Amino acid sequence: MKYDDIIHLPHHVSETHPRMSLYDRAAQFSPFAALTGHGEAIRETARRTQSRVDLSEDGRRVLDEKLGLLMEWLGKGLLPVVRITYFQPDEKKMGGEYVAVEGTVRKVREYERRIALEDGREIPMEEIIEIDWDECGEWED
Repeated sequence: MKYDDIIHLPHHVSETHPRMSLYDRAAQFSPFAALTGHGEAIRETARRTQSRVDLSEDGRRVLDEKLGLLMEWLGKGLLPVVRITYFQPDEKKMGGEYVAVEGTVRKVREYERRIALEDGREIPMEEIIEIDWDECGEWED
């Protein structure tokens, strides 16, 4: 019969190499990532961004009036609570997203073209498309 000469021999145990654990033996057969980072690259490519909207002349004029009013209030020592909608460019690809933040205006930095909020955020004026506030404490929709 086939293998009759070796079938009853004792199992060989190496004197130089330690026995491999079952965990390590199983790891030999586990799948591996042949293309490391490929899945992340696919997710990044599929992620959608928005395009920047250019304000009309009337929209820009209204925004400038609101910025002037904010600076007037700050000059009087008032700290207005506002909701600012602005475009935040994406760091990795073309486009970005529109973000609305609420907060108390601490300072308008005219020369740097930024609005500083009390929580430390600074918003570039050229990215702002809307500034809202409400005297009653309720936001209009």
